[in-house]
Amino acid sequence: MKMQRTRFLHEPSVQAPEQKVGAPGFASGTMRAPVVFLFLLLLLAAPPLSLSSPSAAPAGIRELLQRLRNKMHSSEVQVAAARSLLLRLLPTHNSSFLFEIIPEGICGQYGCFHISNVDGANTDRAEILIRGTTAVEISSGLHWYLKYWCAAHISWDKTGGAQLGSVPQPGSLPRVAGEGVKIERPVPWNYYQNVVTSSYSYVWWDWQRWEKEIDWMALQGINLPLAFTGQEAIWKKVFQDFNVTGEHLNDFFGGPAFLAWARMGNLHGYVTNKASSWCEQQLQHHLLLLTRMTELELVQAQVLISDRCQEARKKLGLGFTIAISFFRNTVDGNPQWCCTYLLDPKDPLFVDVGEAFIKQQIKEYGDITDIYNCDTFNENSPPTNDPTYISLLGAAVYKAMSKGDKDAVWLMQGWLFYSDAAFWKPPQMKALLHSVPIGKMIVLDLFAEVKPIWIQSSQFYGVPYVWCMLHNFGGNLEMYGVLDTISSGPNDARLSENSTMVGVGMCMEGIEHNPVVYELMSEMAFRSQNVDVKLEPNRELGKGELPTVAQRCDPSELAARVERPLRRGRQDHNRDYIVEFPDLGPSLDGSLSFDVVPSTRRYPMVDKQYRFSLRETKSNLPQPHLWYSTKEVISALKLFLDAGEYLTKSATYRYDLVDLTRQVLSKLANEVYLDVRTAYHKRNVNGLNFHTQKFLELIEDIDKLLASDKNFLLGTWLESAKNLATTSKEKIQHEWNARTQVTMWYDNTKTNQSKLHDYANKFWSGLLNSYYLPRASTYFSYLRKSLQENSEFPLEQWREDWISYSNNWQSARESYSTEAVGDSIVIAKALFYKYFG
Repeated sequence: MKMQRTRFLHEPSVQAPEQKVGAPGFASGTMRAPVVFLFLLLLLAAPPLSLSSPSAAPAGIRELLQRLRNKMHSSEVQVAAARSLLLRLLPTHNSSFLFEIIPEGICGQYGCFHISNVDGANTDRAEILIRGTTAVEISSGLHWYLKYWCAAHISWDKTGGAQLGSVPQPGSLPRVAGEGVKIERPVPWNYYQNVVTSSYSYVWWDWQRWEKEIDWMALQGINLPLAFTGQEAIWKKVFQDFNVTGEHLNDFFGGPAFLAWARMGNLHGYVTNKASSWCEQQLQHHLLLLTRMTELELVQAQVLISDRCQEARKKLGLGFTIAISFFRNTVDGNPQWCCTYLLDPKDPLFVDVGEAFIKQQIKEYGDITDIYNCDTFNENSPPTNDPTYISLLGAAVYKAMSKGDKDAVWLMQGWLFYSDAAFWKPPQMKALLHSVPIGKMIVLDLFAEVKPIWIQSSQFYGVPYVWCMLHNFGGNLEMYGVLDTISSGPNDARLSENSTMVGVGMCMEGIEHNPVVYELMSEMAFRSQNVDVKLEPNRELGKGELPTVAQRCDPSELAARVERPLRRGRQDHNRDYIVEFPDLGPSLDGSLSFDVVPSTRRYPMVDKQYRFSLRETKSNLPQPHLWYSTKEVISALKLFLDAGEYLTKSATYRYDLVDLTRQVLSKLANEVYLDVRTAYHKRNVNGLNFHTQKFLELIEDIDKLLASDKNFLLGTWLESAKNLATTSKEKIQHEWNARTQVTMWYDNTKTNQSKLHDYANKFWSGLLNSYYLPRASTYFSYLRKSLQENSEFPLEQWREDWISYSNNWQSARESYSTEAVGDSIVIAKALFYKYFG
């Protein structure tokens, strides 16, 4: 592996391009780290970056870029913002770096950063000069230098945090060869966030957590984040002018953990925000966010609402100009929460409300952006497929924007073209996309790493778009990522014939997992050629450090057995049986068929290598993911564990170890679950009892493992929710929101779970033992009773018992630990030998 920065499983090191103006000095004797990872450096060995000027953007986009430049802070403010970031990140090296804004003409069309040495006198001990087009480029250049010259690693705190021990002391920083290195953006924008990230990940954040996220964005080169925080407070002010009270809006908004779907018109009034201070808190956070973002020149994509408030319409007497948008995930079609109302675009009030909303934002925040997000039919069915109506709707949305901001550009998620492809045929797509002037709409190709819409739509029929990686659904924890596609897809799209691509983006539903994927995706904003993803040994381990371990392990072997198969994982929700237990009887349609690769495994049985040998299994059950050779991954886990005694102080190693061990054991549990069902069908009571016990034991063991790392705790999520409450009533409401989102998610009936149950499932300690374990245990007890009494499995009774338990759990108030318990390395090693040793 590599030096302190190496993540092994979760974090790539992309080789800095070897350009004629300089290259990083990895072989320099100045590089030393207190902890050296031992196996491999995941090198994404790319060809040299092209320094040629990027292809020209459409005229409307060029004009937008110029307007946004005119809104920028002065060079002095931007340099000060970058300096403040350095002080927060690496205060010991404040004097080691000089920052400057690059004058016109040095960069190409979209921006760049330049890294070089500081030579000469009167530099106040500065060693490295980083110049950039804006503060974001300066920050990106700082990150690039720390990564490629100092082997440092910067990630979310939950995935290991900033590992800066490998950065040499001031006065000893590695030199940059030649005249320096210049890195240019091939496209103008690096977009960040999904509209639902605000609920799955950000909902309970305080300013301290937001401050770290903004720094992370700037270091990653993100220059177009979605800025949704606090918008409900704007809604209130807007609708007050239309004689709609805040009380009516509180009933409409819904609870904090479900606000993202209220904003998109999927839900309304679910777990209301009535009498909650949360909205005002979020507005105050947003003001702080905007101040920091604008100083760093992160251009915010603000929000435009669609008029959906039913109470507002009643007050305004809108009669029959209302269309209903139906959310298809309601349990039984009950419109209480699911069905919002869309004001007909022909109604003048449609434009009036949208205009008022944008003007209120400008009044509140200042004239800081011209980009506005609006998703009118995200997972909602339009009332008609008539292209004329759809075009009219799009034109009305844009008219509302342009009346509020004459230079407005509409940013729209393209998810609807994938999720509801049966509706959005070419005539309907063209009607919406061409309802505004070309250059006045930007589409997010949300799932481009799996289902690129730009290909099937002929570059969105000429409309500019951002190539996006979705990757994660619901904030699930699972190790996967199609690195090969991520490392080539953006440039393939940009260089394709008649390309209208204007950016790359990350649109994950939840963050703080799989950092290798996000590190690579961020770098694609600065990569003008495809990256050849390769797995290679580290080129330097550091003199005298870990020689015995280096001799015991073959880096290439470890890379091949873990990183390569995991990195090509399927893009979908985590469907492991522990966290998404099948809501089915012991058979489907009265029968159960299995196609199982033969296995001679018996408990406790030791074959030539391991007690358990995971096998590929096919059945007519819902299938969890298994996209790799489990035998190889188990072997790699063994090698990874053997390194633990040398890496006890490494936060990244501990995180990766827990996550990899969890991954392996959760896949084993999938097999054991199928063994339970097989024993039932063979009427083997002893086998049923044995495999049942194994499944429940695996849940308990995984919970114990997760409890040893503070980044895998249910208690952190719940306490963060309660900490934002200002009254005891709010505390109860916030906790119910937090518990419900990660379990039932949405409404249920007495015997029917929500269609979205377990959508936001998490492998968190506390959640496994208190929620997933009782669910499986209750199911298995009914299974055992059915077998012993030779009776039909009481599926409805089990559902009723389980849903009752789940609803009670959602309303419960018991506390869960926010501190780690136990030694991750010791526990992981014990579990490995228990199940595979």
